[in-house]
Amino acid sequence: MSTPSVARATPASASAASSPADQPGTEPGTSESRAPFASPLGLSLPEGRGRRVLVTGATGYVGGRLIPELVAAGFAVRAVARNPEDLEGRPWSDRVEIMKADLSEPDEVRAAMEDVHTALYLVHSMGGDGDFVEREQKIADVVARASDDAGVTQLVYLSGLHPDEKPVEELSDHMRSRELVARRLDEAAAPALVFEAGVVIGSGSTSFEMIRHLSDRLPVMPGPSWLKNKVEPIAIRDVLYYLAHACALPEPVQARAQIGDGVAQPFATLLTQYAEAAGLSKRIVIPLPFPASHLSGFWIGMVTPIPVGVALPLASSLREDAVTSNHTVADIIPDPPGGLTSYQDAVRRALHHEESGPLDVTWEADEYSAVDPAAPLPSDPEWAGKTVYKDERERESDLSPEDVWPVIESVGGANGWYSTPLLWQIRGVVDKAVGGPGLARGRRDAEHLRRGDIVDWWRVEKIEYGHRLTLRAEMRAGGRAWLQLAVEPREGGGSVYRQRAIFMPDGLLGRAYWTAILPFHAVVFPEMAANILAEGQRRKTGGERGRTRGLVRALADRLPLRRNPLDRSKKDGAKKG
Repeated sequence: MSTPSVARATPASASAASSPADQPGTEPGTSESRAPFASPLGLSLPEGRGRRVLVTGATGYVGGRLIPELVAAGFAVRAVARNPEDLEGRPWSDRVEIMKADLSEPDEVRAAMEDVHTALYLVHSMGGDGDFVEREQKIADVVARASDDAGVTQLVYLSGLHPDEKPVEELSDHMRSRELVARRLDEAAAPALVFEAGVVIGSGSTSFEMIRHLSDRLPVMPGPSWLKNKVEPIAIRDVLYYLAHACALPEPVQARAQIGDGVAQPFATLLTQYAEAAGLSKRIVIPLPFPASHLSGFWIGMVTPIPVGVALPLASSLREDAVTSNHTVADIIPDPPGGLTSYQDAVRRALHHEESGPLDVTWEADEYSAVDPAAPLPSDPEWAGKTVYKDERERESDLSPEDVWPVIESVGGANGWYSTPLLWQIRGVVDKAVGGPGLARGRRDAEHLRRGDIVDWWRVEKIEYGHRLTLRAEMRAGGRAWLQLAVEPREGGGSVYRQRAIFMPDGLLGRAYWTAILPFHAVVFPEMAANILAEGQRRKTGGERGRTRGLVRALADRLPLRRNPLDRSKKDGAKKG
């Protein structure tokens, strides 16, 4: 729903890149200025020196990609996160001010707004539990009040694209939430520039991953009627371009600005054009005569890495056309030099980025930042009086800790879990079916981890490099679960590998779950401990990786009549707690 501008800025020049980088006295947004450093994505950036910008949602998909562009433009960037540790290890983390702030806490948000010129609201809670619509309204109210108290000059919000004529009450929860947030920010004392974007295409984005996995896996796609609805995609690089220039406007702006690539097309066409850009065979998409929002959300959740909890509101939002009705954004910020990125070019760029190496941030970051903080793994004394189940394994090895640690850090994803793949796959399918993430999420980087990373249905809660990895389960399990993998030097040389699975059940259901999976743990965890050390030996000697033993052989090796069940030189020190 469009609102009139109460202030209109002079367009920031996109051709400013031709002026000297070190010209003294230049102001952000003037035609005589340009970014002091090269854009990581090759964008035309404004001059940002002299302005402090606050980025909320810094751990999310858009925020994590925008920050290095703002740094390159010369802005003083303040990145806020509920857990600042989640921002450690980013390539830009030592060049920004990192601040702790829970956006639901007014005092923390007010402190984060201090001395800020432009505040970017890049938070969206679609992946969280409970009523994310209500939660987002409360957060927006806190942010708006804090910006008023701190005297922020400009608010910038990335919202969603939806039909102007449709009442907000009739929008999907996803779109209604974004519109209500925009309306609350419109009421703030600081002018709010609200960008309305539809399907964002970029390596690791939710929309791109949905399109990619559906097209890759389904040559023939019967689907809901919303496949015929028109959408207008936009490349993530163009979204970042608009957001960066919004931070450098010479005067504050109150406006709604719809952004897209200028070409509206049925969603089904996005699927077929992706296949063409990716070099796949022709895809056949068959829209059926019923919307089936819930069924299609479940379908997306099962076929793609996107959890059902995120896929359901996403599918529901696709029931409506998402196309721009104007291009008045050009009155505020001109189009990028060379024009906006076409859909197929955006797909090719996304595929290139995914093939050329690990992604710094993906859609899972939004899901992670949206949920309430999970309780960390308690220390042993804190377990007193609580029901805690543990499966602990310990093995000694002649390998050094430096030989074992790379295997620990690379578990999961394409590398697998070094034991009974069939059991892991079955558990992943079951988890997907009941709304969990399953195994399809994989890893951001095949070899290296950092706090907050996805590892299949786990999340990196803590990593002590070279020593211990703590993973927190996000699967549906009737309780809270962790997996710890650790290695330490052994007296006299070599190493000791320790592995702990920890489960804190929620009531009778959780206890029944643990009891039911105990026979599988007796197979999975000893195999995992032995095979991780075997992989460390293989990497050290340069041998060929052996095939992980199947379920039948792993079970047979544990029959009581077998004299040497594991055929290992070291005894498995299993303990049950």
